[in-house]
Amino acid sequence: MDFEFSEEQRLLNDSIERLMLEDYAFDHRRKYQGEEAGFSDAMWARYAELGLLGLPFREAYGGFGGGAVEMMIVMEAFGKALILEPYFATVVLAAGALRHGASEAQKAELIPAIVEGRTKFAFAYAEPESRYDLFDVRTEAKRDGDAWSLSGAKTLVLHGGAADKLLVSARTAGTAREMDGIGLFLVAGDAPGVTRRSYWTQDGLRAAEVTLERVRVEPFGVIGDPFGGFPIISRVADEAVAALCAEAVGCFARMQTITLDYLRTRQQFGAAIGSFQVLQHRAVDMFVELEQSRSMAIYAAMMVADGNPAKRSRAISAAKVQIGHSAKAIGQQSIQLHGGVGMTMEYSIGHYFKRVTMIDTLFGDADHHLRRLASFGGLINEDDEQSM
Repeated sequence: MDFEFSEEQRLLNDSIERLMLEDYAFDHRRKYQGEEAGFSDAMWARYAELGLLGLPFREAYGGFGGGAVEMMIVMEAFGKALILEPYFATVVLAAGALRHGASEAQKAELIPAIVEGRTKFAFAYAEPESRYDLFDVRTEAKRDGDAWSLSGAKTLVLHGGAADKLLVSARTAGTAREMDGIGLFLVAGDAPGVTRRSYWTQDGLRAAEVTLERVRVEPFGVIGDPFGGFPIISRVADEAVAALCAEAVGCFARMQTITLDYLRTRQQFGAAIGSFQVLQHRAVDMFVELEQSRSMAIYAAMMVADGNPAKRSRAISAAKVQIGHSAKAIGQQSIQLHGGVGMTMEYSIGHYFKRVTMIDTLFGDADHHLRRLASFGGLINEDDEQSM
C-alpha cells in the first residue's frame, strides 16, 4: 500500500507547516490567547485565504475538495502549533454534519460562509448527564406550527461562546438514550432564548455552557431528518476522532522534539543529561509511542470514509485507544524528563501535555473506546475475515 503523499498533498503540508512556523510560535500563541475571543481573528482570516476552511467541501461550494488524508495533514500541523482557533469546532464537527445531513439549499447558503471565514460554528452535542454517549439526549425539540421549539442544556460546547451559529442535537421523539428520535437543529448564537456562559478549558481553549429556553427554529434550520439525526452524529464523531488522532500525533512529535532538545542542553554533573543511558532509553520509549500513534492515525484516516459503520467505528476506536495510551506515556515521560520546569506556565511542554490529555477525553477516552472495541468483537472479526 502506498503511503506517500501526492504532489498536492505535499504542497498542502509544506504551506501549512510554513504558516505555523512563521506565525504560530509559542510566543505568538500566548499573544493570540490574550485576544478577546481567546484566539486570533487574523489567523482565522489567513486560514480562509489558504483555503483551509474549505478543505473538506466540494469545489462547487468554493471548497478544496479534500478528504481524510488532507484533514490529517492539516490537523497534525495544527497539533504541532497548538492552535487556538475554532477549526475543529467549525470545519470538522459542525461542517461535517452539514456535509452529511444538510440539503443542497442549506449547503449553498451555509458552506460558502464557512469557507470565506464569515461564519463560525459550534456543535452542541454533549449534555451534563450524557458523558460519552452521543445518543443520551434530553434537550427537547417540540413542534411549534411548521417550526420547532428547543429547550434544554448543553455542556462543553467547544468555542460555543464565539460561534455565530450553533448546531444542536435535540430529542424529537422517544425517551432519553434512544438512538431514534434525535434531530439536528441550526440555531443562531444570539437567538432569543439562548444563554451562553463561556470559560477557559484546561488546554487553553474556550468552551461554553449553553442553555436553550423555547428557542424557535424555522424549517430551514432543520438539518436532515428531524427524527433520524443520530447516524449523522455518529459519523461526524468518527471523523472527529480521526482528526483528533492526527492532531495528537502533531502534539506528540513536538513534545518529543522539545524533550530531546532539553536533554541535549540541560547540564548535570558536568554533562548533558541526554548522555545518561537510562534517559536515552526513556527517549526511545517516547519515539516508539509516537510511531505507533502515527500508524494508527494513518489507519483512522484511511478507514474514516468506509461505508460500513461498524467496520469504521472499530477502526476509529482502535486508533483512539492507542492515542489515549500514548498521550499518557509520552506526556508523563516528557514532563518527568524536564523536571520542575515542565510544569510551569512559561514553558511549552506542559501546555502540550494538557492538550493531549483533553484529546484523550474528547469523544471518549481510551477506556471507553477499549470497551466499545470489545463490544464489537475486536478490531477484526469473522465477518471481516470472510469478506477478505
